[in-house]
Amino acid sequence: MADSTDSSRAVFFDMDGVIVDSERYWRTEQPDHIFPATLDGEHPDLDETTGMNYREIYDYLDEHYETKISKDEYIDIFDATAREIYSERVSLLDGFHDLVSDLQEAGVPVAIVTSAPPAWHGIVTEQFDITVDETLSAEDIDGDGKPAPDIYEYAARMVDRDPGECLVIEDSKNGVEAGKNAGMTVIAYRSGPNDDTDLSAADVIVESADELRAEIRSWVDG
Repeated sequence: MADSTDSSRAVFFDMDGVIVDSERYWRTEQPDHIFPATLDGEHPDLDETTGMNYREIYDYLDEHYETKISKDEYIDIFDATAREIYSERVSLLDGFHDLVSDLQEAGVPVAIVTSAPPAWHGIVTEQFDITVDETLSAEDIDGDGKPAPDIYEYAARMVDRDPGECLVIEDSKNGVEAGKNAGMTVIAYRSGPNDDTDLSAADVIVESADELRAEIRSWVDG
């Protein structure tokens, strides 16, 4: 990766399923615990809601399915589950610290752009000693969550980069669509739990941490 103090590019990482392997746990907890506690009758396919902010997930469920608990009750269940997953179960993407260091040394701003609220991403960044230029939550913006482009457009403004010069790393259909809707290049990371997810809208699909790091470095150097 070339050294630079004035790169025109930026790299945005989703958190769940990219920086940490939380999606493998969410894909168990939601169908086995959260959806049964929230809904009567039919449950959604996970790809319908993966990548969305959890508060917006309830709104989606309430509109399209038969909810049996209030939004506040749902939030309490989801929040307790999230805190346990992030503090006790997740592992960090292999090589993440070195990759971020290399990008920053090359003058490339790095941001975490997540649907998770600050309380949750704070657990992850503190636990794994992650330091990036910006950490942005869907709750930080006055706009729609993924798959809408709002959060990625906001991220570009925060790091003062043109959207066309920004790279997004995502693992969900909604996240990939959010990045593309913002006019950015998108790498989709397929890591096991999302093997059956439609990621075809991405510019590139990778299937290992090594391949992901190589693609990011290639894009930055390109």
